[in-house]
Amino acid sequence: MSHWPAPFADVPVDATVTVPGSKSLTNRYLVLAALADGPSRLRAPLHSRDSALMVGALRALGATVTEVEGDGEYGPDLEITPAAHGPAPDLGRTSVDCGLAGTVMRFVPPLAALARGDIAFDGDPHARVRPMGPVIDALRALGVELTSPDGGAPRSLPFTVHGTGAVRGGHIAVDASGSSQFVSALLLAGARFADGLHLEHVGGPVPSLDHISMTVEVLRGVGVEVDDTVPHHWVVAPGPIRAFDVRIEQDLSNAGPFLAAALATRGTVRVPNWPEHTTQVGDAWREILPRLGARVSLDAGTLTVRGGERITGADLADTSELAPTVAALCALADSPSRLTGIAHLRGHETDRLAALVAEITRLGGDAEETEDGLVIRPAPLHGGVVHSYADHRMATAGAILGLAVPGVEVEDIATTAKTMPEFPEMWARMLGQHAQAGASS
Repeated sequence: MSHWPAPFADVPVDATVTVPGSKSLTNRYLVLAALADGPSRLRAPLHSRDSALMVGALRALGATVTEVEGDGEYGPDLEITPAAHGPAPDLGRTSVDCGLAGTVMRFVPPLAALARGDIAFDGDPHARVRPMGPVIDALRALGVELTSPDGGAPRSLPFTVHGTGAVRGGHIAVDASGSSQFVSALLLAGARFADGLHLEHVGGPVPSLDHISMTVEVLRGVGVEVDDTVPHHWVVAPGPIRAFDVRIEQDLSNAGPFLAAALATRGTVRVPNWPEHTTQVGDAWREILPRLGARVSLDAGTLTVRGGERITGADLADTSELAPTVAALCALADSPSRLTGIAHLRGHETDRLAALVAEITRLGGDAEETEDGLVIRPAPLHGGVVHSYADHRMATAGAILGLAVPGVEVEDIATTAKTMPEFPEMWARMLGQHAQAGASS
């Protein structure tokens, strides 16, 4: 597998960067569009492997998804026409490729239960070890039949959903301590269940609660009644999902590596069109980066991050999907850092905690796992190959380290296509901007 020489920045970056649409919002709205009461349009959606897998899954379930010309910088708009209302058409036997997309493997099975037919789910090899039990258990509790290839009860991919065209709904309890996606998966389809859905979480703390808040907000935005006033309970009333026309916010989590470049190079990075109000987890960069030594301002919709003379370590809790970027910066810091509340990252595209420790250590760093996170201590880094583990956020973490450490190479940078296919070109453009500024000055 080829290695990508991570560009080393010998002068501070000075760049303005825009990023493609939010994966989390794109895939949530795609699911809702497939369940809506008429055609819907997504403007400036994400076009990536994860979103393409979701589009493929919805087409397999009978929806029509068409690309139409739009004004987005990173690709066309999408128009979605759901499968015919009334009795669900008989799909016979069909299949869904989940790839390594958690949103596909978790959000789509409840939709398959509302179809008629035998819908087989499988994905990349590592997808078969990603946690799926709570979604499977919840669907079985709702009366949905699922079988593994040997005919038994499944616990993970691969499995087949035997859809009957309807789900009765009602009260169910799930343990969502492994992923907030277990809750979102059921909430997104809950309004189409005959009796709606009363979902109760039982178990340890739910990680990434902001992602559940995002799901609730998009549901309310399309006319679905959701009551979340009681902690760990979500009640979705049965009823129609209103067709919509929505513009997708840019992905604030994916803006993270570019913002991190300001700290890694002691430079400046600006991201225009930053939303004033958002449910995206990536909005936390405004609080995280100052704790690592940056100056951060939001003015007239442009977020500006200026790196300081040093990167300072910090104790940070529940950085969720932002953790690989944060860990890369902590490996460049001059004081220790502790990241907590991220044990669930062991069940993401790879075991991100083990992967981060291995790759930081490979470059001479000092990192170790804790029960629920990482401890990273200052140590001089050297060049070497950063392995991506088919994980887009591990690949971008390697790119950040390469800005400050000469001789870093990233194995399989193409894995960034999961959520940001243009990443290598965008990274080069960011660095090219500072070169042009330096030449003109």
